[in-house]
Amino acid sequence: MGSSSQLPSDFLWGFATASYQIEGAVEADGRGPSIWDTFCKIPGKIAGGASGDVACDSYNRTHEDIELLKKCNAQAYRFSISWSRVIPLGGRNDPVNEKGLQHYVKFVDDLLEAGIVPLVTLYHWDLPDELDKRYGGLLNKEEFVADFSNYSRIIFNALGSKVKYWITFNEPWCSSVLGYNVGQFAPGRTSDRKRNPVGDGSTEPWIVGHNLLVAHGAAVKIYREEFKARDGGEIGITLNGDWAEPWDPENPADVEACDRKIEFAISWFADPIYHGKYPDSMVKQLGDRLPKWTAEDIALVRGSNDFYGMNHYCANYIKAKTGEPEATDIAGNLELLLQNKAGEWVGPETQSPWLRPSAIGFRKLLKWLSDRYDYPKIYVTENGTSLKNENDLPLEQLLKDEFRTQYFRDYIGAMADAYTLDGVNVRAYMAWSLMDNFEWAEGYETRFGVTFVDYENNQKRLPKESARTIGEIFDQYIEKA
Repeated sequence: MGSSSQLPSDFLWGFATASYQIEGAVEADGRGPSIWDTFCKIPGKIAGGASGDVACDSYNRTHEDIELLKKCNAQAYRFSISWSRVIPLGGRNDPVNEKGLQHYVKFVDDLLEAGIVPLVTLYHWDLPDELDKRYGGLLNKEEFVADFSNYSRIIFNALGSKVKYWITFNEPWCSSVLGYNVGQFAPGRTSDRKRNPVGDGSTEPWIVGHNLLVAHGAAVKIYREEFKARDGGEIGITLNGDWAEPWDPENPADVEACDRKIEFAISWFADPIYHGKYPDSMVKQLGDRLPKWTAEDIALVRGSNDFYGMNHYCANYIKAKTGEPEATDIAGNLELLLQNKAGEWVGPETQSPWLRPSAIGFRKLLKWLSDRYDYPKIYVTENGTSLKNENDLPLEQLLKDEFRTQYFRDYIGAMADAYTLDGVNVRAYMAWSLMDNFEWAEGYETRFGVTFVDYENNQKRLPKESARTIGEIFDQYIEKA
């Protein structure tokens, strides 16, 4: 790590959450159900039969969340809006729920009053359930794009003058692959008939990904044409992806597969935005299953990022597969492994089977993205870790989360190296997460928060060591103006 590495004096840092993971109050003040409310009711889908019905009860405790942010000296807070709280049925001709909308208006006002910069995500996986039932939700380009455009305009109108940072979609890869190929996330469609009676994992994820990109482009066009001049904000999409190292660095096929892995995870969405087309590796493998760009749609999508939103957690070793890819393959005909040929682990174990930390991988991916997309302004919109068996620790030990603190120390240091030594234009960082919350299919068995949430004791919030330390880490790196 470069001992003299720094971050710019105007660097913005804070924490991130998502509406369904923290808000609870799923029927309060006219909110309608989302696809996640429905998915959680299906037996066996969520660890422990859990749901976001109560979660952290943040809908009723926005003042407590703001106090937490102030305690951590956070400059910014990235949160998402529940579409079905604002438009319970979701559609462009459906009524707006004024109570739901005003909840967010007041929350933004309160954040600003506390001196905290809001970053607003319009969509963090929680589609109004009615739209899924009505026309197939994300599978229906025409209807979904029109409804998302309407919803976006309503939010821009209500919050635009107060919010300077907008994210259209969080991790479209997860919506597409986990929701329509693996079947692990709502709405749970998959070719695996043991998991779901409906779905086609060989075609649907590519259709959904395409539709999300078009909807992103449509919302950006609305923001730029109708609100940007007045409000002066920025808008982009947040993409997730992890670093890739070859399983056998001596094998050219493994080395080549590393780029392909990142292309299938990230460039699937980023290449159309920055280069106006899908990656060649995807076109080659998927052929006609990858939707074709119309001139009209690619015009919406190309150039539609004011910044690159980056969610990142870990790294993998990549081993190329031999032979033809399976029809349902979404990774680029390769294996994702946690150990390399020499038997070395990519990083230490955490509670999340997929997450093994590798701070150097973060730095390398920042550089890879910068090179490929002509040095865009990068906002890291999520980064964090779970801890092995954290849920089972005695409270006193749980609050001393040295592993998480070290993770932040390593990753923020690697980001400073990327900025100082590699010329990466990284300008913001939101740690995941402000507090323990509903961790999707893992329910409440996994904790990612810098704040402990006591689900058994009225959702009481207790800051962990990482909450107190992260500000000091940033203080060490951010240049004094």
